[in-house]
Amino acid sequence: MAPQQKGKQGTKGTKQIVEENVATLNFYRNMAIGANALSLMILVFYYSTISILLYIFSSAIYIGCYQFMIYMAKAKYTDSGQLIDSGVDLNMEGGIAEHVKDIIILTAGCQILSACISNYFWLLWLLAPARGGWIAWKNILQPYFFQQAPNEPEVNEKKQKKLERKMKRMQR
Repeated sequence: MAPQQKGKQGTKGTKQIVEENVATLNFYRNMAIGANALSLMILVFYYSTISILLYIFSSAIYIGCYQFMIYMAKAKYTDSGQLIDSGVDLNMEGGIAEHVKDIIILTAGCQILSACISNYFWLLWLLAPARGGWIAWKNILQPYFFQQAPNEPEVNEKKQKKLERKMKRMQR
């Protein structure tokens, strides 16, 4: 275990980001292939129309998420092979890649559990739109609905008394 550092977290170099992105992409590709292979082996023996449709849908989700992660992590090089841009860090906390990785993990879990235990485990996919709704509520809707009214500038006592006298004169 590495010793904990105090203070600011160190930054990663561009080459390190590229290497970690390749490792991350390989891991999630292998996860998707493994879940698909296991599900397909079980699907061959115990198939139904809905299982086949959901298998195809989950394969499309894997392909879409993986291609999106490849697009995000695409590094740019010069003609001489020098690294210009490392692409987006797929292991960055709080980034969009974190949510895409969660979708791959959720899909693999749904696929394996539904193949091994029951088709009702496909309902776990409903967690994805629920999480999306929660994130939208927390980051967009809640601050909009519950924002504080802008503070009115405080009127000092002299100006307040002057306004009151003016109002009294106008009422006469």
